[in-house]
Amino acid sequence: MPSREYRLTVEGELSDRVRPAFEGMALTRERGNTVLVGTVRDQAELQGLLQRVSDLGLTLLSAVAIDEEARN
Repeated sequence: MPSREYRLTVEGELSDRVRPAFEGMALTRERGNTVLVGTVRDQAELQGLLQRVSDLGLTLLSAVAIDEEARN
């Protein structure tokens, strides 16, 4: 799997203290939720991010690969 950019949305507005848990991801807050965007190298890294969301007790609202076309 070539690296792809992903957008993960979790419920609630997370504080900046969680940034280290999602190193390499940009963290923004939108409409009461937190959005993490960044490049994911492979399936193992994606699974690790999803597991981290679960380990922190967060509710994942969406996990979407961002298409090249959608970014342009």
